[in-house]
Amino acid sequence: MTPTPKQDHVLIFDTTLRDGEQSPGATMSHEEKLEIAAMLDEMGVDVIEAGFPIASEGDFNAVSEIAKNAKTSVICGLSRANATDIDRAWEAIKHAPRARIHTFIGTSPLHRAIPNLTMDEMAERIHETVTHARNLTDDVQWSPMDSTRTEHDYLCRVVEIAIKAGASTINIPDTVGYTAPRESADLIRMLIEKVPGADEVIFATHCHNDLGMATANSLAAVEAGARQIECTINGLGERAGNTALEEVVMALKVRNDIMPYQTRIDTSKIMGLSRRVATVSGFAVQYNKAIVGKNAFLHESGIHQDGVLKNVETFEIMKPADIGLNEDNIVLGKHSGRAALKSKLGALGFELGQNQLNDIFVRFKDLADRKKEVYDDDLLALVRVAEDTTPDRLELKSLKVICGTDGQSAEMTVTVDGTEKSATTTGDGPVDASFNAVKEVFPHAAKLELYQVHAVTQGTDAQATVSVRLNEDGRIVTGSSADTDTVVASVRAYIHAINRLLVRRDKVGSGADEREINYKDVG
Repeated sequence: MTPTPKQDHVLIFDTTLRDGEQSPGATMSHEEKLEIAAMLDEMGVDVIEAGFPIASEGDFNAVSEIAKNAKTSVICGLSRANATDIDRAWEAIKHAPRARIHTFIGTSPLHRAIPNLTMDEMAERIHETVTHARNLTDDVQWSPMDSTRTEHDYLCRVVEIAIKAGASTINIPDTVGYTAPRESADLIRMLIEKVPGADEVIFATHCHNDLGMATANSLAAVEAGARQIECTINGLGERAGNTALEEVVMALKVRNDIMPYQTRIDTSKIMGLSRRVATVSGFAVQYNKAIVGKNAFLHESGIHQDGVLKNVETFEIMKPADIGLNEDNIVLGKHSGRAALKSKLGALGFELGQNQLNDIFVRFKDLADRKKEVYDDDLLALVRVAEDTTPDRLELKSLKVICGTDGQSAEMTVTVDGTEKSATTTGDGPVDASFNAVKEVFPHAAKLELYQVHAVTQGTDAQATVSVRLNEDGRIVTGSSADTDTVVASVRAYIHAINRLLVRRDKVGSGADEREINYKDVG
């Protein structure tokens, strides 16, 4: 059946700044949230879930500022099923040209047990809280968390209650990534057929990727009648992440023959936004990631290369330009100037001020003196380091490492709050020895949860990007650095994480950056 004009538009609801930021270590600064929100608005995202205003003063302020700066996107704030949360969300978003309150409660047996509510008690709370939200704004979204594991009869009952109370969007979350595409479609179809008033609201789908089926589940739900997809840039989110915006948008575009649905998304903005989110979140995009991965448009097999040279469509189902992947011929090296660097950074999605450009240019020239050619990923690493505004209480002054079959040791000097401290330590390898030296000059109890090295470009002079994740009493921070010397990059990333941890320590109690409530696995 050919969709009618009313049926053929799919709304894109981006929750990178809420669900995406809940990824451990992916917390973004106030300025970074505003920047990403502006890029999402410019891209054409229909709804931006800007955050969880009750979580902290920092979240509230960011959501409020995003709401004031919004141009075309609806700005949404998340709230639990209580009046305090809902009022706080409304205070944050009320200045947006178009504002939405998104309230939720867990409806599955496992989630009903948490507040110890009976089915009737929960139904009454849903009625009261959705009504309260509807009295503040005519755009209310309601979500039965863990709906894919909720009894169907009860799910139909509470969806009907939410609709009657004034919800205009009903979101059906696969909170734990448990369902499969056929089940996802059947669930949406069942609700549309059985619930009175279902034809007067928009059904949405919010799928997690625990079994790797988030995008498939979202598209199956659309086929069954859902008209809003909740997603994030790069699939960022809790645990294994969410439906990736770039995947569903490009799937709808490429397979418009079997999925004749439209979106407002300007796909040429995808690559720039993907790289920006990767930079500010600290979550690198895997090389083989669909659409935006480094290898998505690369061919190494001789058969593939021959086919692409004769006709690119033999092995590419979309054009790189469709997602804003710039295929220019600028090669950067030690003879390149600021204009070439600025042009290349602009092509990668970065519009930098003169001071930022000057800072990166100095780093670029230093790197170019050590490398024959500076690649796009080298530049991304430089931008990531240059843009971090975390105050540095610790700073690496010097490092000398001895490694080999006779043992490993590190001799290090670090400035701690302006005072130089030195240590010489051993370890199981040069990185371990170096990290032990940092611990000696600055004792701490943070646990190293992740140490990851990427050679971001080819060759023996490749620049290595190192990511470090530390956990101190539930405070999770990431640090990163890039250098042609892997051990130096490792130490700087480790110190970077410690500096961020110290900032988080200082803000405990102020609510500026800490999550004051436990809202993991929301949606």
